[in-house]
Amino acid sequence: MKGGVRGRVRGRAAVAAVASLAVLAGCASGPSLENRGEVTGPPGDSRNLTVGSAGFTESDLLAQMYALLLNKAGYGTEILSVANRELYEPALESGQIDVVPEYAATFADWLNAKRNGADAEPVGSPDLDETIEALRRLAAPRGLTVLDPGKAVDQNAFAVTAAHARQHRLKTLTDLGRSGLEVRLAAGDECVRRPYCAPGLKKVYGIRLTGIDPKGVGTTQAKKAVQSGQDQMVLTTSTDATLDDFGLVLLEDDKHLQNADHIVPVVNRSSAGGKGVAAALDRLAPVLTTRDLALLNEQVDSWRRLPQDVARTYLERKNLL
Repeated sequence: MKGGVRGRVRGRAAVAAVASLAVLAGCASGPSLENRGEVTGPPGDSRNLTVGSAGFTESDLLAQMYALLLNKAGYGTEILSVANRELYEPALESGQIDVVPEYAATFADWLNAKRNGADAEPVGSPDLDETIEALRRLAAPRGLTVLDPGKAVDQNAFAVTAAHARQHRLKTLTDLGRSGLEVRLAAGDECVRRPYCAPGLKKVYGIRLTGIDPKGVGTTQAKKAVQSGQDQMVLTTSTDATLDDFGLVLLEDDKHLQNADHIVPVVNRSSAGGKGVAAALDRLAPVLTTRDLALLNEQVDSWRRLPQDVARTYLERKNLL
């Protein structure tokens, strides 16, 4: 779902950038046969890099952290915020953007659909190693290098009220299935047919879904519906920063229904595929956790702090700067 519902454009020179990227998106579809040698040639190491953000809080924070880590390693950086993957991915291929934070399974499926059509069998899965292998296989012919994935994962998740969880001793989705409780789920319309949502909850966990309340993914309206008891569960994300505000808690996806959407840096090989960029960004991978990312999102969304300030404070606290 990432990139589909988060769509504002911000950042330095954003308006001009979007105009130029829109032109690019119409003509770039990966390296041509004439330029295929650039993909297999030596990786580049430009000293001035453009870090892309998809324009929503989490992506802004990750882009800021990437830029700060690259600065520390001696690179000059500029952050460019672009509204959606349809624009920034071709820009990444062409080198107008050099580095972006991505989500492993989502990006793998996106590239797979771009190559094999919208009806192509998904290649993202709950298995991180298999997902990264598929992603690298799809990214390489486009001149993209996928660096090591981090511990943090932003995937679809399901929440109930803390009171409901305590009353029925619910910690996992398995617990909910075993309870036999009827559940009306606040989610997006697509939940009815997506395998990770209603079909998976029924098949994998045996949850008794009585219906889908089409209030969107993790929206305020959806959370309020669960808070009030109108619905019993909400589809949101694992890094949702506002669950406490509504008295909600996540139920663990203990049977791994959701795909491995770990945070992963993707770089343009010809400009940022060298060891220096990888070494700088790999320092974040084992440190940043899903919980950390949720708390950082909260500082921006609820506390109204600037992403660059939140990112710097976090990296300093973790001794990465």
